[in-house]
Amino acid sequence: MAIMKNTDDITVVTPEIVALAKRVEETSIIENELFSRYEVKRGLRDLNGKGVLAGLTRISDVRANKLVNGEQVPTHGELFYRGYNVKDLVNGFTSENRFGFEETAYLLLFDKLPSHKELSMFEEMLGNYRSLPTSFVRDIIMKAPSTDMMNTLARSVLTLYSYDDRADDTSLPNVLRQSLQLISLFPEFAIYGYQAYNHYHEGESLYIHPPVPELSTAENILHLLRPDSKYTPLEAKLLDIALVLHMEHGGGNNSTFTTHVVTSTLTDTYSAIAAAIGSLKGPRHGGANIKVVQMFDEMKREVKDWKDEDEVSDYLKRLLHRDAFDHSGLIYGVGHAIYSKSDPRSMVLKDHVQALSHEKGLDDEFALYSMVERLAPQIIASERRMYKGVSINVDFYSGFIYNMLNLPLELFTPMFAIARIVGWSAHRMEELANNGKIIRPAYKPIMEDKEYLPFDKR
Repeated sequence: MAIMKNTDDITVVTPEIVALAKRVEETSIIENELFSRYEVKRGLRDLNGKGVLAGLTRISDVRANKLVNGEQVPTHGELFYRGYNVKDLVNGFTSENRFGFEETAYLLLFDKLPSHKELSMFEEMLGNYRSLPTSFVRDIIMKAPSTDMMNTLARSVLTLYSYDDRADDTSLPNVLRQSLQLISLFPEFAIYGYQAYNHYHEGESLYIHPPVPELSTAENILHLLRPDSKYTPLEAKLLDIALVLHMEHGGGNNSTFTTHVVTSTLTDTYSAIAAAIGSLKGPRHGGANIKVVQMFDEMKREVKDWKDEDEVSDYLKRLLHRDAFDHSGLIYGVGHAIYSKSDPRSMVLKDHVQALSHEKGLDDEFALYSMVERLAPQIIASERRMYKGVSINVDFYSGFIYNMLNLPLELFTPMFAIARIVGWSAHRMEELANNGKIIRPAYKPIMEDKEYLPFDKR
């Protein structure tokens, strides 16, 4: 092998690296048959996609089946936060014309719906915690701005460790204090990071608006993002609903499980949450709604008549046959690891998204989304072998909502994180309160024993 020459560009993938990577690939593949032989549940799931039980939680519950005559039968999905059906929570605060993010965060953290006095105190605490350390925006966010806002978010969280004199204190009062600060600061980390990227990489004007303590989280997001800080009440309310629905989803999703795993080592809050951010960044987890919007953008170009079911069906089949969009064979926004008949979050969003699409003059786009919602499960069922039913998931309409709100694609996954930090915080404290063992799953070794060869005989 030739000696690798020094290079100023550390991103260059040299022929030597390519050759070594080929070696890694060849020695890393494990045959599917071995997983069956040793009864290893790949991805911590059984053949039907059901997750392996790895813990207990009182924070939330995801239900997609019911027991009928001793058998599990698929039902329309339900999501519960601390025992309350999320549909009832959303209906409660929307019917009274209130924002729900802060109220729902209080519920997830403290296992009770707040009174007027408790909610007012909690909102005041979050408002006070929205202040970043002096020069943080200038010294941390504005320097070396990333093209990926999730990396900016993680870097900001990890850097906050240096500003915290009690960073390594894992007592519950201190972790709660840290959690409330992170819940308050996530919108600023993400949006200021985007503004820096948009200015230094895209050459756009730089806008850094200070947060307004009296505004809700959803209102502050739109205030921070838009140059004129203006938004309609309907825009803020729909963003608020989307944040509530993304706030928590059981202990088994990848980023929340990551939070439990890393927390079990008794590491600091900033490290645990940065690890969760890294998990959520992955396109298999938090980035799917970006793919939904991009897929529909191509669909709207390729399909000449959006009202023609045959033409739309033909495009969906092309997606499955890897002949359209990113050639992955997927219809993004359709299908979920747990839900089969319906994702309750998508159903709640659909109830409200039509009003915003009408306000924005996008009735035809909404009709197209509704048609795909109806046709895609039928086409997938006819083309693929199915272990369970398939329906649209939360990403299907959330991407459409963020697009209508003129949120840049770079902020779609950070919006997920801005909501999910509440769930991560609740699960981190639940893990610490139970003082459990370090989470350490087992992997079965399948390599052969080898005899050591001296250096000059290799």
